This record gives sequence, structure tokens and C-alpha cells, in this order.
Amino acid sequence: MSNILIAPSVLSADFGFLAQELDKLLTADIIHLDVMDGHYVPNLSFGYPLIKRIRQLTSKPLDVHLMVTNPSEYIDRLADIGVQWISFHQECDYHSHRLLHKIRDLGIKAGLALNPATPLNTLDSILPDLDYVLLMSVNPGFSAQKFIPGVLEKVRDLRAMIDAAGLSTLIEVDGGVNSENASLLISAGADILVSASYIFNSEDYSKAIKKLRYSTEQLAT
Repeated sequence: MSNILIAPSVLSADFGFLAQELDKLLTADIIHLDVMDGHYVPNLSFGYPLIKRIRQLTSKPLDVHLMVTNPSEYIDRLADIGVQWISFHQECDYHSHRLLHKIRDLGIKAGLALNPATPLNTLDSILPDLDYVLLMSVNPGFSAQKFIPGVLEKVRDLRAMIDAAGLSTLIEVDGGVNSENASLLISAGADILVSASYIFNSEDYSKAIKKLRYSTEQLAT
């Protein structure tokens, strides 16, 4: 596996020093943004003004994970801001196929997010339409949760599905990712690692990112 991407989630950043926090993520590949509405998940995070400010402060691709009950209402404004990746939860939109193609028609990578208890067979009819699948390795809504080990098998099974279909769909994993489980996730078939508290609670963000990347590169060689 090559070209493993590391995506710090700013949910754990210090928003009082947002510019400085982003400056310390120079070695990251993508900036992950968790948008929560307090309905689909029991937490509120941030909205368009902060996403727009982050867009102004960094040139890195922005990956928006919509944990909201009405994802279709967010797409146009996120596109106007200039995000490059958008994922939403399949159960939150009655017409996932249509919404995915709307996102892709805007030149944005489109993904579906699956909770730990959501089975992979929900992707059977739509996998070819996805640029990526976001597998949650915690129950969504809060940062600093413990990684659910059973998700490793889910990553393996999804990798097998993608490879058997001859697709280039990427696998993103979010929740409790750290230097101890990064290599296991990559070995299972993950392409993108989202990490929040592990990076932002460290003394040196670049070293924390390097530890994640080092574990992945060892498997890639």
C-alpha cells in the first residue's frame, strides 16, 4: 500500500489559536472537518464561518464529514467555500445516489460514512459511485474515544470488496487512531487515517504525524 494519507481532525484543535494550530500541520496531507448538528449526533461542532476561515488559512485539501440529518442542504455552500472532499451518512439521505453524483458533479470527492454497527452490504449497489468510504472506528459525535478493534475486520472486508470489483475507492478510518493501531489499519487495507486527539494532544504535531506515517511506510516497503 502506497501513498497513505494522514488527515488531522481539527475537532481537537485549540480554536483560540486556529492559525497557529494549522501552521503546525504542515506535514499532514488533508485537514479533516467534523460537522455535527446536535441531532444526528449528540454534539455541536462548527459551521460555515469557521470552515471558510480554515479555507483561508490553509491550502491543504479540506475533508468535510457531515454528521447531520440533512446533508443535501450543506453541499452547495461547502462547494462555494472550496472544500475538496465531502462524506455523509447513508441513513441521513433518502437518495444517496443522487446526492453523491451532485457532489461529484461539483468536482468534489464524494464518500459515504458508515458507523461501527452499519454493515458493509449497504454499499453493494453504490460502491462504484464512491470516491471513498469513511469507516467510523468509534461511535460518532465526540473526540478522544477508544478505538473499536472489531473495525479492523470491517476494513479487511471492505478492501476485499473494492479489490474484487476492480475499483479505486479509498478507505478512510476515523476514531481513536494512534501510533499503536495505525499499522494494523494499513495492513487491513486503509488508505487514509484520520486522527484528532492523538495529534492535537501531543507536544509536537509533526512528530505525531510522523509516527503515524512511519508505521504505514514500514508496511508499504
